[in-house]
Amino acid sequence: MSLRLGRPYLLQPRRQGFHKFLPSIMGDHDNVFDENYEQTDTGAVIRNGREILFQAFNWESHKCDWSGNLECKVHDIAKSGFTSAWLPPPTHSIAPQGYLPQNLYSLNSSYGSEDMLKALLLKMKQCKVRAMADIVINHRVGTVVGHGGMHNRFDGILLPWDEHAVTSCSGGLGNRSTGDNFHGVPNIDHTQPFVRRDIIAWLKWLRSSVGFQDFRFDFARGFSAKFVKEYIEAAKPMFSIGEYWDSCNYNGHDLDYNQVMITALNADGHRQRIINWIDGTGQLSAAFDFTTKGVLQEAVKGQLWRLCDCRGKPPGVMGWWPSRAVTFLDNHDTGSTQAHWPFPANHIMEGYAYILTHPGIPTVFYDHFYDWGDSVHDEIVKLTFENIKTSTVGHL
Repeated sequence: MSLRLGRPYLLQPRRQGFHKFLPSIMGDHDNVFDENYEQTDTGAVIRNGREILFQAFNWESHKCDWSGNLECKVHDIAKSGFTSAWLPPPTHSIAPQGYLPQNLYSLNSSYGSEDMLKALLLKMKQCKVRAMADIVINHRVGTVVGHGGMHNRFDGILLPWDEHAVTSCSGGLGNRSTGDNFHGVPNIDHTQPFVRRDIIAWLKWLRSSVGFQDFRFDFARGFSAKFVKEYIEAAKPMFSIGEYWDSCNYNGHDLDYNQVMITALNADGHRQRIINWIDGTGQLSAAFDFTTKGVLQEAVKGQLWRLCDCRGKPPGVMGWWPSRAVTFLDNHDTGSTQAHWPFPANHIMEGYAYILTHPGIPTVFYDHFYDWGDSVHDEIVKLTFENIKTSTVGHL
């Protein structure tokens, strides 16, 4: 674990004051970066500095024909400047949202059938928007009861693992977890060679046969980053993001100013932990910038001084390592109907003006883009095109 007090940082010319909603250059555009769609170099997307991610679902999306709904919106997503769309977990799950997977090779989910998913992916390919698969491999729910009375055997389906594929700290016969435990379900033991072999084969199948180009690793705190590195090297996604989410530092109800927390007792503050995870992947994966989210949603309430750290840089991961920082305001967990940590609703456009005019890889949430009215949709599009027009390459 290395302490990073400052990654090489190139401030891009596009980044202007976030109170200014910049002129629209909207039109009936195709995705202007479609030359990257068929890239096989896993580092090319991170190096180009021109990515804009769209999260294409929320917590309630499973309640309707979601694949069909998105297929109708792909052209709009493409012409709005998004380069990748993060889709919900694609495989069978015992929870309708997809985050309690069971049969990993079944593409029939609550979001639609296998045929509907493949039709959506084909439309995305035609419109030059990469499809990002939500990879849930920290845990898996078994089909039958095994050791300790847990559903930790996977009989009767593909990848028929036994209890040795489950960590000992979550009721299995495997080794102890290499990360934090996801309570209540069997956690996968990634130290087992047969488990990693099977996961790699599955990821390659998603990549080459199903049609996903990008990966988002769910609950990345649950297993060592070195396994993410192995999976990326083997499956070769064009772009990967890890969800390394832990709590910011608070003093009561007030967010601490310094999320680095460099003290004699704690040299591993909030954004440093995210940086350490990225380093652990061999720098092959980006990560969601939860530090910037936490700081920004306090700053827009009238505390703009928070937007500069004690060294004069942006206070999140974007201030140290912008090419690996995926910025966002809300997602299906923090916002939507779960609202675990929501961005202030009356400051949404200020938030987007900030992340779309500052270093990092910005993300736009489905709810804000499609459910908050045409004016919000159009203002976000103005900002995405300003981002595209003035971005520069090479913020490694």
